[in-house]
Amino acid sequence: MEKLHRYSDLRINNIPHKYTRYLYDEIAWDDRLIGILGARGVGKTTLMLQHLNLHHGISDEAMYISMDDFYFTKHSLFDTVEMFYQNGGRYLYIDEVHKYKDWSLELKNVYDIFPELKIVFSGSSALELHKSKGDLSRRAAMYHLHELSFREYLKIRFQLLLPAYQLDDLLKNHRQIALQIRNDIDKSILPLFNDYLVEGAYPFVFETSGRFHDRLTNTVNTIIETDLLAIEHLNYYTAYRLRKIISMVADSAPFKVNVSELSRKADISRDVLLRLLNALKRANLLIALYNSGASTGHLTKPEKLYINNASLLNALSTDMNKGTMRETFFANQMTIKHQLNATKQGDFLVDNRLTFEVGGKNKTIKQVKDIPDSYVAADDIETGSGNKIPLWLFGFLY
Repeated sequence: MEKLHRYSDLRINNIPHKYTRYLYDEIAWDDRLIGILGARGVGKTTLMLQHLNLHHGISDEAMYISMDDFYFTKHSLFDTVEMFYQNGGRYLYIDEVHKYKDWSLELKNVYDIFPELKIVFSGSSALELHKSKGDLSRRAAMYHLHELSFREYLKIRFQLLLPAYQLDDLLKNHRQIALQIRNDIDKSILPLFNDYLVEGAYPFVFETSGRFHDRLTNTVNTIIETDLLAIEHLNYYTAYRLRKIISMVADSAPFKVNVSELSRKADISRDVLLRLLNALKRANLLIALYNSGASTGHLTKPEKLYINNASLLNALSTDMNKGTMRETFFANQMTIKHQLNATKQGDFLVDNRLTFEVGGKNKTIKQVKDIPDSYVAADDIETGSGNKIPLWLFGFLY
């Protein structure tokens, strides 16, 4: 236990405070049991350590532990929590819970037995709490931390307090909003947006120097070979198939799903393929779009597949398509706060009422002009007019 406290103190003391992610202010930190899910590299650990530092500091009442610590090869989570509680501990922050067998069952027992203990835990976005042994879905307040928005990227890079906008406000007042953002930044927005698309979706871009895509590729491999294999109980050959599926999606523009063909190329059955696609979606490696009104169960065929974000697409694609990158960005930013579906007219249907075409600066409203509430999200423009809105501005939704 003393070793765990020393490690916790070291992590808490060395955590930076220059910025916090958008989710920090949305979490109700007073809840007894809080879960933070998200893909590797989005900043879950940093988020927890920042809250520990700012609200508890170095204290016997609060501690950070990670379930991939060798300590937990010899000690159970429940016994560790019991000892911590008996020594005055009241705030426990648990990282990488999916690395520990039966973590949900032990957390459920801890929650029920120690009512004065408050717990924050983090884990892979692929976790499905309602299917876990302890079924924490009715006990835990769950949050999902996503990749950096374009707004957050600018905030971190230039230390600017730029506001997020509601979608309806953005659609109505996009010209004034774009002009205000451009004035606040006092730089041309388009080169910054291009930088973001290439390598701006993950906070560790500010920690690497010329090795961002290498680190991102390694992160993807770790998600597949460690996180998904632990959660889905897959074998090594299935991990190879997962990488193959991701590679095919990354080199498509965009990937319109033909289940029979994809099953053949991946050498797996239809049902297994759809289950793996669902796992990749939950792990924040793919975005799956369905037709409006369609079931979204793991056996439902998606209409379109995208790599989760533009930076990931840049790292994985061997034949980059600018149109796919634009659509990938739009889909990634829009799915955080809104329902996104495939549609036969236009590229995307948002919240079952807004139709969007995504393209370059010469893209017009012509293709969707007869559809109510239709818009163009256009790249390579700083400001728009009417229903033609700069693509980069959709990076300010959170």
